[in-house]
Amino acid sequence: MGSHTDSTDPHATHADTAGPSAAEPLPTPATRAGREGLDALLARPGKALIGLDFDGTLSPIVPDPEQARAHPEAVPALTALAPGVASVAVITGRPPEVAVRNGGFAGVPGLEHLVVLGHYGAERWDAATGDITAPAPHPGVAGVRAELPGLLDRAGAGEGVRIEEKGRAVAVHTRRAADPRGAFEALRGPLAELAARHGLVVEPGRMVLELRPPGMDKGVALLEHAREIGAGSVLYAGDDLGDLPAYAAVEELRSEGVPGLLVCSGSDEVPELRERADLVVDGPAGVVRLLRALASSLHPA
Repeated sequence: MGSHTDSTDPHATHADTAGPSAAEPLPTPATRAGREGLDALLARPGKALIGLDFDGTLSPIVPDPEQARAHPEAVPALTALAPGVASVAVITGRPPEVAVRNGGFAGVPGLEHLVVLGHYGAERWDAATGDITAPAPHPGVAGVRAELPGLLDRAGAGEGVRIEEKGRAVAVHTRRAADPRGAFEALRGPLAELAARHGLVVEPGRMVLELRPPGMDKGVALLEHAREIGAGSVLYAGDDLGDLPAYAAVEELRSEGVPGLLVCSGSDEVPELRERADLVVDGPAGVVRLLRALASSLHPA
């Protein structure tokens, strides 16, 4: 079992003290539940589930989501860690094929234990087979897609507000607007009304409003996968409001006796996540360092 480093700051990561080739020290979670989750993962890694958001966690947030790519050290860190755990699950609102392409996960030796639960678990890609499994899409998404451009025009959304097609969902991004927060708040009501007319819900995020079917969230996806594999411990890392259901899923598993560790890929934009996390790291670079530290602890030199 790996040892934890001490810290005067309970959310410090100690990551900046190690270069890429050095052994990464494991940080100490701020909470007792988090420390128990980490200890359980290290004691029985073969029963551990590592759950990871993509955008903002494995990939830095960028103005154009289509240009998002995994941190350059993410795949090497995952290939070092994945063979020693039960499963690594990338849980994202993106279509799985997009996350696989942007993450560089396909055909990588060592990632056979990786799955991508895309569209919040509605679609699944398995690295071991390269196959995607998916049910039929919700009919309301097509209706929203048809009405959305006209709604944005009527709402005076302005330049910089863009629509992202996500297959089983549609997202409206305001990060490039002249007033990103103002555009975000002005569109919440109209988009909620549009979604409701088509049997969808609106999920807010970091300067993004996503319209998607109810019952699709990262918590459902994480719980179902954890129970499917019989996870003995769960780590989940995320950065946005859409990750709160996954946090709640880890807390539910804890109540059932499955230890868990909640990691925030640090962002001042989402204080709700930081406040609930057992451990805060400094964005995707910090997530990568944590994954490397776990791999080093499971496979010491």
